[in-house]
Amino acid sequence: MAVRTRAMVAAGVALAAVAGFGVYLSAREFGHNLPLPNAARGCVVEADGRVALNAEQMANAATIAAVGIRRKMPERAVVVALATAFQESRLRNLTGGDRDSVGLFQQRPSQGWGTPEQIRDPRYAATKFYNALRKVRGWERMEITDAAQKVQRSAYPRAYQQWADESTVLTRALLGNATGAVACTVGREPAMRGDAAAAALTAGLKLDWGRLETSVPAELTGLAVPIADVRVGWRYAHWLVSHADDHGVKTVRFANLEWTADDGTWSQVRGSSGTPDQVIAEVFGD
Repeated sequence: MAVRTRAMVAAGVALAAVAGFGVYLSAREFGHNLPLPNAARGCVVEADGRVALNAEQMANAATIAAVGIRRKMPERAVVVALATAFQESRLRNLTGGDRDSVGLFQQRPSQGWGTPEQIRDPRYAATKFYNALRKVRGWERMEITDAAQKVQRSAYPRAYQQWADESTVLTRALLGNATGAVACTVGREPAMRGDAAAAALTAGLKLDWGRLETSVPAELTGLAVPIADVRVGWRYAHWLVSHADDHGVKTVRFANLEWTADDGTWSQVRGSSGTPDQVIAEVFGD
């Protein structure tokens, strides 16, 4: 009986080892080095689906989407770009990678994508990706993974498709097709405060979105962005929440809803009809 038991245990260990190796190989092929993070301190996006990201990932996703909109790319292009960045870097601005690859899309200086410093700029990297995608004939009718592969020429051409659902959810939210869809929980000690935070937030907003008219809201340290319609308003509101952690954003208000850093959620503003013609962000004071 003891011999049989030992044999069964040995067989179980062997099977576990084989299974573990299989998972390892799958991770190597599909880029699953780590699971998507829980949003204990991070962001949850809910728009006909749910995605949890950390603050860095959320900020990068928002920038990729904003650059796509600014360059007048269709919604599907943003889905393709996000799926690509999910696969290549897990939406992290990496300092290295395979051979000389760097950045969100793991673009290679040796292949003409730019200098390492340029590629590490998320706006530059996203712009280069969209420019390359635009040159792919018929990309609009391709599966997401095929369109991405035409740009990236990866050794694992089918890997991008696994991120289609997450990228579609993010795109719906970041393009303003959902209300209060991006909710982030940030730390109690913001990276920036006061006028410096407001200035950096305004500069980042304009870098991502291009020319924007902004103003300083009355009795608040922050910014206000006038908007033409509700969809555009939610684009800016979700961008501001996505960048809350790295720019010291305390509250974001649009229409009759307000996101606060205290609880990381959107709630209705009591006793107010809201501000349907502008999005207002307040940063932490000095």
